[in-house]
Amino acid sequence: MAPSQDLVPFTRKVLIVLALVVVLVLAWALLPVFMLVFGAIVVAALFLSLSHLLQRFTPLGDGAALAVVLVVLSSGFGLLLWLFGAQVSGELSALTEALPGAYAQFEQWLDGTSLGGLVSEQLDTLRDSMGRIASSAGAIAITVSGGLVDLFLVLIGAIYIAAQPQMYRNGLLLLVPGSVRKTAGEAMEASGRALRMWLGGQLVAMLLVGLLTGLGLWLLGVPAAFALALIAFLLDFVPIVGPIVAAIPGILLGFTVSPQIGLATAAMYLVIQQIEGNLLQPLIQQRAVELPPAVLLFSLVIFGSLQGTVGLLLAAPLTVVLYVLVKRLYVREVLGTDVQVPGEAG
Repeated sequence: MAPSQDLVPFTRKVLIVLALVVVLVLAWALLPVFMLVFGAIVVAALFLSLSHLLQRFTPLGDGAALAVVLVVLSSGFGLLLWLFGAQVSGELSALTEALPGAYAQFEQWLDGTSLGGLVSEQLDTLRDSMGRIASSAGAIAITVSGGLVDLFLVLIGAIYIAAQPQMYRNGLLLLVPGSVRKTAGEAMEASGRALRMWLGGQLVAMLLVGLLTGLGLWLLGVPAAFALALIAFLLDFVPIVGPIVAAIPGILLGFTVSPQIGLATAAMYLVIQQIEGNLLQPLIQQRAVELPPAVLLFSLVIFGSLQGTVGLLLAAPLTVVLYVLVKRLYVREVLGTDVQVPGEAG
């Protein structure tokens, strides 16, 4: 008996819905893998940016330039580790041991001010949270070990992607219908260009923040200035949240010297962030992509909630890529509104 003509469209729609559900479930299950892949893409973009910069001043080809960049980066990292590894390790150990006492001194000073009663409950909550973290040291060690394995995979994947970027780009485009393949390729080029420009500008900002932080802490006489500067440099990769987290241990250690030094340390962190926010970041956004602060903030919340620390680390570059893709594929192609994208003439 032949199926009813009304059942055929209905069955097709049901199958399409089921297929979409299966794809969404698989995408959710594989989200950690996708984040690692994107992390490899970000690192590969950094390698390619340095390779292109080297090629401006040398006649090296793509492969040779990439090889030189990898050798220089690995050698430079090894040299820094040899020169300052013991110092950083010692200061980080001293920092870990000094923070509980620094927190107690800060709490004691705060109790003697008019703000003590207002924030004592929040400080108790923070202290309880720190206690739970300390009691989970074994779980943290396992997480760190897994993070090192993920980092190794990201670095190896980044090298492969940077060695043959066009092959992976063309492979992705083969998954796109031919009618929109050209548009998709242009959008990928624009997002990749924006990502490379953002990474370059962000790296400069991180270096300046780390240098200013280390110099300021050294002048103020705050202990473990080198380690705190390194923390400020690394955490500055995460916009908004990273600088706040990096400032907390520096301010607490400042209070171990004196309340005046603690307040001066807080003021120093605030001034540095004002310099970055009002001078460095506008220059970065001018060359890369101007992200609305609210978009960046909510992207940190969303990706941090979905993927934890990895989501926080990759939220900003992922937002840069998605923002440019939306501009190119939706605002320009669907709505028909012309938009300015990084690296293109207005």
